[in-house]
Amino acid sequence: MADIATQKKLATLMRYHILSSTTKAGSGHPTSSLSGVELMVALLFGRSGTGEPFFRYRLQDPSFPNNDRLIFSKGHASPLFYATWAAAGGLDWKEMQTYRQFDSPLEGHPTRRFRYTEAATGSLGQGLSIGVGMAINGKYLDALPYRTFVLLGDSEMAEGSQWEAIQLAAHYGLHNLVGIIDVNRLGQRGETMYGWDIDAYVDRVESFGWQAVPVEDGQDVEQVAAAYETILAIRDRPLMIVAHTTKGAGVSDVANKNGWHGKPLPWDEFEKAVAEMGGVPDPFTLELAEPEALHPPKREDGEAKPLHYEKGEEVATRSGYGNALQRLAPAMPNLVALDAEVSNSTRAEYIKKVAEDRFFEMYIAEQNMVGAALGLQLRGRTPCVSTFAAFMERAYDQVRMSRYSDAKLLFAGSHAGVSIGQDGPSQMALEDIAYFRTILDSAVLYPSDAVSAERLVEEALKYEGISYLRTTRAKTPVLYANDEQFPLGGSKVLRQSNDDKTTIVAAGITLHEALAAADVLAERGVSVRVIDLYSVKPIDAGTLTIAARETGSIITVEDHSASGGIGEAVMAAIAADPCPVHVLAVHKKPRSGKPAELMAFEGIDKEAIIEVVMRIAG
Repeated sequence: MADIATQKKLATLMRYHILSSTTKAGSGHPTSSLSGVELMVALLFGRSGTGEPFFRYRLQDPSFPNNDRLIFSKGHASPLFYATWAAAGGLDWKEMQTYRQFDSPLEGHPTRRFRYTEAATGSLGQGLSIGVGMAINGKYLDALPYRTFVLLGDSEMAEGSQWEAIQLAAHYGLHNLVGIIDVNRLGQRGETMYGWDIDAYVDRVESFGWQAVPVEDGQDVEQVAAAYETILAIRDRPLMIVAHTTKGAGVSDVANKNGWHGKPLPWDEFEKAVAEMGGVPDPFTLELAEPEALHPPKREDGEAKPLHYEKGEEVATRSGYGNALQRLAPAMPNLVALDAEVSNSTRAEYIKKVAEDRFFEMYIAEQNMVGAALGLQLRGRTPCVSTFAAFMERAYDQVRMSRYSDAKLLFAGSHAGVSIGQDGPSQMALEDIAYFRTILDSAVLYPSDAVSAERLVEEALKYEGISYLRTTRAKTPVLYANDEQFPLGGSKVLRQSNDDKTTIVAAGITLHEALAAADVLAERGVSVRVIDLYSVKPIDAGTLTIAARETGSIITVEDHSASGGIGEAVMAAIAADPCPVHVLAVHKKPRSGKPAELMAFEGIDKEAIIEVVMRIAG
């Protein structure tokens, strides 16, 4: 147990390395880090009056299930994050001097390249949502007593995603979640919304159902430790520590002074600061308390039932998604489903028929839903995240950042495109394919019937990365046999002859329009090739290139904007051996109407396809 004098000595050592690493790097956020030093020292190395530690962690086993978790939502305070783990012996103090170097895991904002990073952070307003997911896992799934701690900046408390997380944490009674707001008053360009009014934060947080504990002097380890003692007694709600701190604390030339955000001290100022703290401190470390040797309960794997569709049967692909969750859940004990209060439409609620404890209602708060899904996945779960495809776009930043945590997540967006009908343009996702295609190493999947929907869920759940499944509202005929397989990066050629005048490439709702058009054209003596591009990314460049060579042209048909959609994906795939590509897509501002009316209006229905084919065929 470290006494107060030792903790203060450690705080000075951490300050030195925060300053030296950023000054050497010539960049970073030292002042934002200095304000939170005592908050971390008291958390990791402080104890209650009875000697009970606040934080427990197996340093040599970061993945141990019962470790407490520490997330820096204010990821720009990474020098503090690394100094905290150096103080615990997680890295040598000398390694701090590699900060922000190309080959160093000590990046400008924490990523999973550093072994003690729970999740990549730095885009503000996301850490608490990730903590919600980890806390849900601990309380409801693993049944372990570990706690999740999240360091928050006062500036990022203006983000709506924070209040989505705060609201949901209270709803689920996450007593194992602790937020720590570092109220240092100064943001990037001046004072924050509430400055040092810590009561403003306390009142707001408590109004959501949390317990909040103010700390008048966040640079006093004894005061901070006294606030942390509340952790040990709380049993029914999440806890927020609200600490009055000083930006740049410990360095008089920059403390509480505007204009130093994101700026390292120049060498002369650094040397003055070292002299002020009494010279270069001797390095030492302190031990972390051990967590209890507890593990989550073992779940027995069951069996997934076979598919049972009849060809020609009318089933919406969104129902295929729900059926897949219900069918696969017994065989995948880590599978969980999260939905944004539309599970009766996305069909995610089907999982509740077999595993009600693995469905989590996230309400209409999509940013928090994605962050919480990441937290669950980082604790060993396999999350399936669903809402209307149009609303998934609200969480683009969370999806983008989850990639930098090496996330394995399945996103399912339903009600895509103008074919949803009378609900009108606010509900019509027309950008979602483009949006998910931009995510590094993502898979973008677009089933056309219930069989392909279920099989693509299976493929997505095996995929080591982010996958997106685009489902359709309307019922469509089952095209495939129950044993048909749909490997990622593949496609299906559904019509083909030696006399094909062109190739029609489609997916989802427009594939059925393409097949109907092909039947009419065949009656007129015009044969066309039809390809089901169920895997938009990765794409089947080989099959497309062969079709381009053999038929001389391609028509793409999609219920999506032309920008970033199937047409552009196809053109990129055949760029080395190009042919004319005619893109039928949503080009006009849609309106309410019947699905058939809207698809005709946008020129993506059977008649529009026939017209283009006849023009090509002469």
